[in-house]
Amino acid sequence: MAYQHLGIERNKDGVAIVTLNRPSKLNALSIELMLEIERVADELRDDVETRAVIFTGAGKYFTAGADLTDPARAQLQSAPLLARQRAIQLGQRMAAKLHAIPQITIAAINGGALGGGAVIVSALDFRIGAEGCFVSYPEINLGMNLSWYGLPLCVRLIGPSRAKRMVILGRKEPAHTLLEWGFLDEIVPPEDLMGRARGLAAEYAAQPPIAAQMIKRSVNTVAGAMDQALMHMDTDQFLLTNFSGDFREGVSAFLEKRPPAFTGE
Repeated sequence: MAYQHLGIERNKDGVAIVTLNRPSKLNALSIELMLEIERVADELRDDVETRAVIFTGAGKYFTAGADLTDPARAQLQSAPLLARQRAIQLGQRMAAKLHAIPQITIAAINGGALGGGAVIVSALDFRIGAEGCFVSYPEINLGMNLSWYGLPLCVRLIGPSRAKRMVILGRKEPAHTLLEWGFLDEIVPPEDLMGRARGLAAEYAAQPPIAAQMIKRSVNTVAGAMDQALMHMDTDQFLLTNFSGDFREGVSAFLEKRPPAFTGE
């Protein structure tokens, strides 16, 4: 299957590498790119030859998060409410499909993984960070809640207190903090990032795939047993924030490169 914004490399050792490939946009998540990520997750679901998958980003960033300049995303603001609700579900659906990929998945994080990018890496099984990388959930700085299934994934990795700090403050957390918290599994020099990711992927690919994939599904089910009890409201909460004055102020301040002035409206 051909992709415009993703690169896919399959090796004979059962390892595949998926590269987000919009480097001129810092791999920002346009709706088109998100649909391609969803498609590759579906493709991997039916792939019995691949046993481990590495996700990384081309260029300086893993991804800068949702592309607020995407014309397709801008058009949604004037769409009927029901159409917007359906369209917004793409992010949660994409994250859920990444989380459900049968193979063992590894994020090789170069540069930043922001917003939706943080959700993507948290949906995978393991995270290796290059020295100097960072992760952030900046949605709150735009007057938004964290959606896309991101909150339970974050809490699962670092616990409720640190998740509150990370999501409410919206700061760029550096690699050493992320390692201490358990968000990252390893930190390596940038030049060693892909080599280490390949090595780890090869270790998992060498394991018996039926047993490894059953264990993965079981662990994910145990860890996320209560997720749907809350996250069915994910898109509705996001739509509510979209009607707020703080959302309009947050987006305007971001595009105008100035500090926002939130009022609680």
